[in-house]
Amino acid sequence: MVNYRRDKTAGGTYFFTLVLNDRKSNLLINYAPFLRRSFQRARRNNFFIINAIVILPEHLHMIMTLPPGTSNYSTRLRQIKTYYLRELLIAGEPIIKNYRNEYNLWQRRFWEHRIRGESDYSIHVNYIHFNPVKHGLVKEVIDWPYSSFHRYVDEGILPSNWGGRDKSTLSFGEWE
Repeated sequence: MVNYRRDKTAGGTYFFTLVLNDRKSNLLINYAPFLRRSFQRARRNNFFIINAIVILPEHLHMIMTLPPGTSNYSTRLRQIKTYYLRELLIAGEPIIKNYRNEYNLWQRRFWEHRIRGESDYSIHVNYIHFNPVKHGLVKEVIDWPYSSFHRYVDEGILPSNWGGRDKSTLSFGEWE
């Protein structure tokens, strides 16, 4: 088995990407309330804070902060994935098992990056909120309903026209 090198900083803030196996699926947005309940249930078991999130049809990005003294994000992500799978099965969604006899919903791994300061945090929040526009799902950030962007607007952190038509001022830390 591959031994992945993961950053395990206790109380850290992390950027994660979780992806469905079927990259053409719409399950995450079709069953967004199930995903919300899965997050809530996982949080009751092992507390965490979601600082920013965007749910796209077949993947999601989020920034999660762990409690001080805790570094086990893998358990939290596994619980979110498992609870969501169970909700889909109860709803009668036909999810097949793979050759390992595992349900073939989520990709087995996830992408993780520990946030290393305010600038890194801002870049990742911007990336999360702009992602639906990047993928061509909407023309304006405000138009995507499955995003913490709306909370940021409600709390006065970002203006409602952020990421609008003038994209020249946006920076996501990617190579141009």
